[in-house]
Amino acid sequence: MTTGSNPPDETTEAPAPGTPGGPGPFSEEEIAAVTGPGGDSELDEVEAAAIEEDSGPDLETSFEKLVQKSRKLSEDRIRTVLQSVLFVADKPLTVDQLFESTGIDRELIARALDQISGLHRDGVNGIVLHEVAGGWQFRTDPHSAEYVRRYLRVKPQRLTRAAVETLAIIAYRQPVTRPEVEEIRGVDCGAVIKALMDRKLVKILGKKEEVGRPILYGTTREFLEFFALKDLSALPTLREFHELTQEHQEIVEKESTAAPKVAGTVETLADPGFQKRMEKSAAASEAALEELEEAISAADRSQKAAAGLLTNTPPQPPESGAAGPKPE
Repeated sequence: MTTGSNPPDETTEAPAPGTPGGPGPFSEEEIAAVTGPGGDSELDEVEAAAIEEDSGPDLETSFEKLVQKSRKLSEDRIRTVLQSVLFVADKPLTVDQLFESTGIDRELIARALDQISGLHRDGVNGIVLHEVAGGWQFRTDPHSAEYVRRYLRVKPQRLTRAAVETLAIIAYRQPVTRPEVEEIRGVDCGAVIKALMDRKLVKILGKKEEVGRPILYGTTREFLEFFALKDLSALPTLREFHELTQEHQEIVEKESTAAPKVAGTVETLADPGFQKRMEKSAAASEAALEELEEAISAADRSQKAAAGLLTNTPPQPPESGAAGPKPE
């Protein structure tokens, strides 16, 4: 006798607590009893207490104490203090600003800055102390620029040839108007000047006292920082351009051949009164040359006269028997 199979059971057994896919070991009621109502912090309605002091020290009193304390610092300690302040500064600091921050005597600050700049110089340390824009600032060593840029993931800041030419004209001729810049370059410079102003390399200095009151442009503090210049007197002169080594002259001539307008621009910019000084110098040189030629001619005449005196035969006494006046 055969028996039929039992009908399948539609209910399945639930997994044991703690097994994957099963309920947790604690019930929802137990969790709620510990954590409180869902997601609301119990400190939401509590006002935060003040944990920082509101009143700071009197700056004048503290500065006087700082000055007295700074008088006792050694030279080594003064250098470390200045390095710390310069390290956190986001712009070049002058000697006066360092004095206001540290209370150290200005002469000691200046001496320490010279010592620090000697220790932190190009090719010796990764951090270099530069005197730029009338102040002092720590900068990365130029030899490490490639590695620093790669870490920061920034591209090197480069200016176009038009921007460099326009900026050079403004730097050497400032205060200068836009028509004066365009007269030198021979092209419209409005868009380039606007871009330089957006980069804060050029600013408006005022208006020129003439018909139309054209705007005068000049360079900014950011311009000095961008090119690591102490001040405008640190710009290279035309003499320095002519005194370049042969290798650098070949490079410049090669660039000038590719863009002949650049060479003319450099010669025009280097010094506004260069042509006048050259004319005066040429006139003075010609006058000096004439005086030299006259002196040489006079010396030749004197030499010939002296030679003639030395070579002439002295007069001989008359021979006996020769005709002559008879004594009375």
